[in-house]
Amino acid sequence: MKKIILPTLLLLSLSMGAQTFENKYTRPLGDVLNDVSKRFGVKLKYNVDTTGLKLAYADFRIRPYSIEETLNNILSPFDFKPVKQNDKFYKIKPYEYPRRQPEDGQKLIDYLSSLYNDQATWNKRRNILKKEVRERLGIDKLLPLCSQEAPQYTKTRKHDGYSVQNFCLKTVNGHTVCGSVYAPLTKGKHPLIICPNGHFTNGRYGKVQQQRLATLARMGAICVDYDLWGWGESADEVGAAAHQTAEAHVMQALNGVRILDWMIKRKDVDTLRIGVNGGSGGGTQTILLTVLDNRYTAANPVVSMSSWFDGGCPCESGMPIQLAGGGTCNAELAATFAPKPMMLVSDGGDWTSTTPTLEYPYLQRIYNFYGRKDMISNVHLPHERHDFGPNKRNAVYKFFIDTFQLDASQLNEDKVTIESENVLRFKPKQEK
Repeated sequence: MKKIILPTLLLLSLSMGAQTFENKYTRPLGDVLNDVSKRFGVKLKYNVDTTGLKLAYADFRIRPYSIEETLNNILSPFDFKPVKQNDKFYKIKPYEYPRRQPEDGQKLIDYLSSLYNDQATWNKRRNILKKEVRERLGIDKLLPLCSQEAPQYTKTRKHDGYSVQNFCLKTVNGHTVCGSVYAPLTKGKHPLIICPNGHFTNGRYGKVQQQRLATLARMGAICVDYDLWGWGESADEVGAAAHQTAEAHVMQALNGVRILDWMIKRKDVDTLRIGVNGGSGGGTQTILLTVLDNRYTAANPVVSMSSWFDGGCPCESGMPIQLAGGGTCNAELAATFAPKPMMLVSDGGDWTSTTPTLEYPYLQRIYNFYGRKDMISNVHLPHERHDFGPNKRNAVYKFFIDTFQLDASQLNEDKVTIESENVLRFKPKQEK
């Protein structure tokens, strides 16, 4: 009888009955991560739901020599990412397109720096960035449609060394932007500082915001504060949910441009001294406004500017402006302001922790193309976290005292009158 030789796999199949061969080595994601936690001796905190998720080729993704590579291999199919808190603790989070890691910032800064070596090559790059940011934001389609009506104002309220007046400005498609003007009581021409809001408590009605603008006004600057899109009186118009949209990114920028258009017409404004200053998301807006508007002569972004974080709210990163020029970041966008005076305020508790060693040296290099390295500065507060506290405000005061020759003798936050939200609104809320 002729001997029949069966293929090895078939023999194995017969010996295992009707079992189907595993060819994807699939396991539940939660089980895989639990094994990784034990294997590497790390704690994992989940900001994602792994229920029902299964990972193909699960154990083959593990790299015994690297927890980082292992986690990246395991999480990337689900658009999750590991965020290292320390050597023994990682957070598992959804992928965030505006947020990266400091190492990524360093790589991006190195790449961007390789694109230009002098003022001529940088100016060419800067012009591309400015043009493409406007295109990607879509602002030039809306500006010609804006109302040309003058703002409406409330009565002026006088306090110790300054006044406050609320306004309402029509913009586009029937929308409005409301805010307050803080002005010195002294006569003559004054510098103007546009102050876009961040996401701090109570927005433009908050105590910290009032302290800063009123103190700058007491020292001689006219300051303008206005609502975020979908916050304050804007929320009354479009709803609070509108803030978490790409539309907010466009409208906040448009509001900043239109407010400057009107404020610069005032007879008491010195058009050679036009500043912009904001913290957190307001700092992101500060940088964007300098990219869009050449009329600014000084800029002061606070706890915001980073090469590895574009801003976590759609009002900061909803439109793809970071894709301008083939890929950019807020540090490079800030560099387009060179060689005009700019001061960065950073701290050790947020995405500005790398400013002194990464973003600031990068900006110094750009400013040095113009021979004006002295025009860029950084106040770093390594033991502080993300806020607009007194040390950060004092850094702002000093910058504008030095840059706009404000009267330092009037620097006294205790002289500021904190007004209620109803007083600061153009249209006070009706009592229920």
